[in-house]
Amino acid sequence: MSTLKVPVSPRDHRRGGQNPTVTLVEYGDYQCPYCAAAHPVVRFLESHFGPALSVVFRHFPLVEVHPLAAPAAEAAEFAGDHGRFWEMHDAIYSNNNRLSTQLLFALAGTLQLSQMGLRDSIARSLHADKIREDFIGGIRSGVNGTPTFFVNGVRHQGGFSAPELAASIQSEMGALAPVR
Repeated sequence: MSTLKVPVSPRDHRRGGQNPTVTLVEYGDYQCPYCAAAHPVVRFLESHFGPALSVVFRHFPLVEVHPLAAPAAEAAEFAGDHGRFWEMHDAIYSNNNRLSTQLLFALAGTLQLSQMGLRDSIARSLHADKIREDFIGGIRSGVNGTPTFFVNGVRHQGGFSAPELAASIQSEMGALAPVR
């Protein structure tokens, strides 16, 4: 059973409960259709479990098969520099079926981010170190495809449907429940 080799830190993009019972870490690729299909499931789980769940996203761009994954990750990190990571993240996945560099610039404009700043960020790969660190951490943790999930540091075995992921989260919550 694989475990998360790089602990969650302040450098990670995290949303949800501040003191969660369970942390769900996703390694994802913005051009991956399976990640796009998993995105509404993760949003549902965030809503369903509320502050008991925290979600962390880490980049795992499979650039050999998804050439737009790296620029999309760069766009998300650029938005993160301006406190808008999760808005860009959600917007990219919501438009995954029409992902393009033009779309990334349009999304930046919609989020009132500088399109020139985004162009510079993509052209100069300003966030390549962060994206590469996420990717290498994923490899060290046994990630070999996307999406890959870890529930409280243990790799989720199974699919990414709402019932399957919810069962893993609920199981972990039950395992942590106090014995009475």
